[in-house]
Formats: sequence, structure tokens, C-alpha cells
Amino acid sequence: MPIDPNAVGAQGSPTRHRWTSRDTLLYSLGVGAGTEELAFTTENTKDTPQRVFPTFAVIAGMGGLPFDKIGSFNPAMLVHGEQGIELLQEIPAEGEVETTGKITAIWDKGKGAVVEMACESTDVATGKPMLRTRFSAFIRGEGGFGGERGPSASAEMPSRAPDHEVTYQTSPDQALVYRLSGDRNPLHSDPSFAAMGGFDRPILHGLCTYGFTGRALLHTLCDGDPSRFRSMDGRFSKPVFPGEALTVSVWVDGKECTFQTRNPAGDVVLDQGKMRLA
Repeated sequence: MPIDPNAVGAQGSPTRHRWTSRDTLLYSLGVGAGTEELAFTTENTKDTPQRVFPTFAVIAGMGGLPFDKIGSFNPAMLVHGEQGIELLQEIPAEGEVETTGKITAIWDKGKGAVVEMACESTDVATGKPMLRTRFSAFIRGEGGFGGERGPSASAEMPSRAPDHEVTYQTSPDQALVYRLSGDRNPLHSDPSFAAMGGFDRPILHGLCTYGFTGRALLHTLCDGDPSRFRSMDGRFSKPVFPGEALTVSVWVDGKECTFQTRNPAGDVVLDQGKMRLA
């Protein structure tokens, strides 16, 4: 059957995800960290305990998603629309969470359907909530079922110059490293598969762009301290190719900030950015 708007509120089965120090180190390399960030890229540097980038939440906390309850659709038509994370405690270098996902909204956009889901992950060791994730997926060709269109993006970037601007260079091999954290979609590695999607070469994972952006926010606004990083939301607006530079522009308003990430041509690739810190 097609997309079922009555699936809103449905929950998935709880799933557990365990990670090790190696997993978090590999994620750090996948989002571009290196020798200048040894707290995130090594576990045995003198007087430098290993810490974890807050955006690792997208790896640790994306479980128990009830995709099987929204109806039938072609997975190739699904595009990652928005991503958000909320940290309730600092993510440890090694740990395990139990995650439950829930469908929070389904919108009819005419040419497609937007499905929004949210997950909460509990620390298995303590029984306390560790993190929450939320995301939306746009499924092309699945609109027109007569549902509500839902809200439209309303956040506007400040007209003044940004308070901070950070540029990180991605590697031509960036997607090959990032995919080792779990997303083995050949769109990011196989030129022939990327061509079927209309790209002349593989594209970077959207969540890798998200991780580069979160890394810039962490160092710029939190002095590299993950315990001060509370939440981050953004909307994917354009693909990024491995090897492109990413420039993150940040506007600060107290404990909150607005941000955008652009490619070298000046195109916005991560939009509607909001971040909150302690």
C-alpha cells in the first residue's frame, strides 16, 4: 500500500547499539579530525582522555525506526531532509544505548511525502536518557494522498556578517572513511551507482557534512568541550562532493546560534541551522 498517514504515533521495537573506543575514533576521522584534535582521534595520548564528538549521536542513536509501518515505497526515492540531535549527557568513548523510534508526523507535499521520526536513547549501564535524535525523510513520488502539507521552513539567516566563520577541507577519500561508521550506501562510493542517481561521481554522506559542521560549532562555541554542546538541527539543501571545502558561518545569540554551511561555489548545503550550548 502507499504511504499511510495513520501511521503517525507508531513506534518501532527497542534496539540496542554498542560502540567501542575504536568506533568513536573512526567516526572522528570520518568527519575530518586529525592530529590537532588528539582528544577525539587517540585514546592513549598523555594527559588527554578520549572524548567523543556530539554528532556521533547520529550513529549511536538512530535505532528502532518503524519504517515498516509507514506503508510501501521505493527506498531509492528517499532523501534525507533534516537532522537534529539533543545531548542529555556527554557521549562516552565506549557505551551502549537502547533506542526506541517513533513516527511523529507525515506530511503531503504533493510531489512527495515527508516523514518525521524521533528517537530516544537510554544508557543501558545507568538506565538514564543519554540522547535524542530527530530527522525527516522526503520520499519522492509518494505525495498526493490528501494529507496536510505541514509547516514550511521559516528560519531566516541574520542580515549582519557572521560572528564566526570556519572552513574545513574534506578529502577526496572522505566518504570512504565515513562509510566505515555504518552507512555503506554505494551512492557514496560506487561511481556507477552514483551515475544512476544523476551524479557524475559519488557524493559525500549528508551526515558527514553534518559532522564537519558540528565539529566547527564545537570548537568555535564550546572550546572543544562536548559537555557544553546541547543540541543541533539543520536541513540538507544540496549535495557535497568529497574533496570540496565546507565553510560554516555562525551567528551567536547568547546560548543559541544560527548557522549555515556552504560549498566553495557559495551554495548552501546545510541550511536552517540551529545550535544550543550550555
